[in-house]
Amino acid sequence: MTFGTGAVKVTPGHDPNDYETGKRHNLEFINILNDDGTMNQFCGPFKGMRRFDCREAILKKLQELGLYHGVHKENKMRLKICSRSGDVIEPMMKPQWWANVEDLARRSSQAVRDKKLLIVPESKEKNWFQFLDNIQPWCISRQLWWGHQIPAWLIVPQGQQLGDVDSTKRDNWIVARSEEEAYASAKKKLGSAQFTLHRDPDVLDTWFSSGLFPFSVFGWPDKTEDMKKWYPTTLLETGHDILFFWVARMVMMGLQCTGELPFSTILLHSMVRDSHGRKMSKSLGNVIDPIDVIEGITLEGLHETLQAGNLAKSEVDLAKEGQKKDFPNGISECGTDALRFALCAYCQQGKDINLDIKRVESYRNFCNKLWNATKLALSFLGDYKPSGKEYTPLGLMDKWILHRLNAAVQTVDKAFNEYQFGNATQAIYDFWLYETCDVYLEAIKPIMHATTPNPDLQTSVRNTLYTILDEGFRLIHPFMPFISEELWQRLPRIPGDATESIVVASYPEARAARESIEIDQEMVFLQKIAKEVRAMLTTYNIPKSKKPQLTINLHEEKVLKTIEKYSEVLEKLAYVGSVATSLNAHPPKGCAANIPDSSCEIYLHIKGMVNIEQELARLQNKHASVSQQLKTLNARMASVEYGKVPEEVREKDSEKVISLNQEVASLGRAISTFDSLK
Repeated sequence: MTFGTGAVKVTPGHDPNDYETGKRHNLEFINILNDDGTMNQFCGPFKGMRRFDCREAILKKLQELGLYHGVHKENKMRLKICSRSGDVIEPMMKPQWWANVEDLARRSSQAVRDKKLLIVPESKEKNWFQFLDNIQPWCISRQLWWGHQIPAWLIVPQGQQLGDVDSTKRDNWIVARSEEEAYASAKKKLGSAQFTLHRDPDVLDTWFSSGLFPFSVFGWPDKTEDMKKWYPTTLLETGHDILFFWVARMVMMGLQCTGELPFSTILLHSMVRDSHGRKMSKSLGNVIDPIDVIEGITLEGLHETLQAGNLAKSEVDLAKEGQKKDFPNGISECGTDALRFALCAYCQQGKDINLDIKRVESYRNFCNKLWNATKLALSFLGDYKPSGKEYTPLGLMDKWILHRLNAAVQTVDKAFNEYQFGNATQAIYDFWLYETCDVYLEAIKPIMHATTPNPDLQTSVRNTLYTILDEGFRLIHPFMPFISEELWQRLPRIPGDATESIVVASYPEARAARESIEIDQEMVFLQKIAKEVRAMLTTYNIPKSKKPQLTINLHEEKVLKTIEKYSEVLEKLAYVGSVATSLNAHPPKGCAANIPDSSCEIYLHIKGMVNIEQELARLQNKHASVSQQLKTLNARMASVEYGKVPEEVREKDSEKVISLNQEVASLGRAISTFDSLK
């Protein structure tokens, strides 16, 4: 005989695959194990032996009988090992309680199809249907020490022992709400016969118990006031990994026990992975404890956390290497607000979070920016007392920032309704950093620091400043609760306002009266010019403190008047000493030029501000370096082997080619400018 011929041992009672084979061929299901791991009465002379001792004894017996022919080393047995204890797992049959949930699954599935129950993101509906449309009977019993005990009692007739009763027959059981009810049912069933009842020690499946959660907390099955007031609920927020285990069970239980859906919307949040997109694992050393991000931790501290687990030494060493690579300097203290804001900022429906600590650190810096900006704003407010009355802003920048606040409120409101928290955080971040800090606070400095103050303009600024601080803090509060509370408490209060905390303050609402679309469009054009000028200052290596003169040549009188209207603002935003305008004029001499769009050209007066020969040499070297990078990348992309490069890499390379071409062109223009200034 050769390997692969002959009989095959089948053990339907101790192997999941053999169990299915046994059902198909009507084989006898024999269990040879007691609950303590010893051999039972079906094991003949081996009865009472422990499992590993029995294996040795069987091997010895085969050798004595001359039936042992050795071990086929290439056919290794695959054993299931407990991840916690390291023990070999022995599958065995146990009588269980089962629930036929086919009808409940059908009703739960139909609720989603009929849009009575919404799943967000909608793409996860297919998982819902896959689970419920192919439902199998649910094993609801578990052999554990904790949990809700199964409400079933075994009937033991007088004169019989507990072990004599066949516990696998349904007729020998009574299911009831209490022992008294079980006794009454058994008495009715058996008549005058004497008996005792023994409750099943098994407990309900965890998901069965937790499936009762939405209504059991309100006092169900009693019709309590809480039940009437709060059930059904509206929103359930959880992870997609337990959509079937928990969420589907809650829906089925709700429909069965109350006749209603327990909630109307299921929001499935993102799963957090490491910055490389890997699932967090102790053995990889990439598990990030939120407390470590909030409070900070050294690399040595991260290493120490590995010792607290049950990892093998080889896994600890591997995990340490992972930590050294990802967190060479440990994790710096970021605070709760920064971590909370980062996680919300990452949230894009249906996508996992690849958590990069550097991004959390950037939001910590954003918190510092908020703090410092508020400190400056409070100095502008001085002893200002808000009246709470509607006011008409006077300054263009006041009207603009109120329009931007209104736009942010609208975006955040829409994002909340659509559960797009990433969009909400981005709108708030842009409003505070790029619009309030970078533009508005800079633009109002000349007004607030004027040697000859304009009281009306300053009052308008203070009214506006108070409004954007008050509503801006309330807008960001759900995402940064601690710093927003602290800063909001420092604001002066409207007379009669006794609101103790920002937590209970009303959330901002959009107001049509704040719309200033024309001013907003003008500011878009102004910021475009300011951005181009700042880029030129960087290109020509001119410090902001030198503030060169800026000349803007325009081709339309309307646009010229717009620039003149905002000239003081442009000086602050573009870091220039003065802004001159002209209409279809010749280019001034000694200037670097740029063309933001077809409506104008901008000229930066740089002659005498830089060492032309030195800067020309620097630009030529950089031009040569960038040109070489572009040449190398183009050559690589043109090679035959490039077809094997992953699609995402090719996309990044294409984007880099565009960027390098733009940089080469920009450097070329700068070199030409310096040549003309010689």
